[in-house]
Amino acid sequence: MTNERFKNQTAIITGGADGLGQHIATRLANEGARVWIADRDQEKGPAAAEQIGGKFEPLDVADEASVAGAFKRIHTAAGRLDVMVNCAGIVGPNGMKIEEVPVSGFDQVQAVNLRGSFLTCREAVRRMLPRDYGRVLLIASIAGKEGNAGMSCYSTSKAGVIGLVKSVGKEYAETGITVNGLAPAVIRTAMVDNMEPTQVKYMTDKIPMKRCGTLAEVAAMACWILSPEASFNTGFTFDLSGGRAVY
Repeated sequence: MTNERFKNQTAIITGGADGLGQHIATRLANEGARVWIADRDQEKGPAAAEQIGGKFEPLDVADEASVAGAFKRIHTAAGRLDVMVNCAGIVGPNGMKIEEVPVSGFDQVQAVNLRGSFLTCREAVRRMLPRDYGRVLLIASIAGKEGNAGMSCYSTSKAGVIGLVKSVGKEYAETGITVNGLAPAVIRTAMVDNMEPTQVKYMTDKIPMKRCGTLAEVAAMACWILSPEASFNTGFTFDLSGGRAVY
């Protein structure tokens, strides 16, 4: 790929050690970005960063001090922050009704998926404001728009992410910073492979295309949202659902 939409830009991808984050990070690097993969996996993370010529920074998105420290170190080293994608997330309890869900499971999913989105978005915006430019993308889910039975914890967390995008996008709409979300349906990742098979079938059956989305499709759409081309889009959560959501 010869496109250099992100030449000289600095990007932080949380959860970039594998899955969606790794593919988005790879495409950003291929299009000229200097990429930092920020992840709590200190085995896969450095290898993923090395593979794309990027750098690795350990980070736990649910921990305020960890997020603040990682963003500060990256910003100090790079001198700027142009792009931030929060891909870190967990499914949590699935394939069960709410009567079976432990509070600890609910709290853990909110801490990673929702609190993590808040913390990473906040730290990114703080560092983008001085240059009056930036692209923030939070990975939501079709479950946050429509709800998936058997996934009350996950659906709740992703609905919160969509609300966060709407609010923060409006807060900075008069700046050069955009804040958007991406709501995929089922994408074949390691996270999905670890879910209950009946849960995956339930979600796939709801997709009119009757297939999972691909990691390449996610990366392509994400990188357009993150590019200078998407200058009139903010506060919006884009669908990537094979026809499941048409609103």
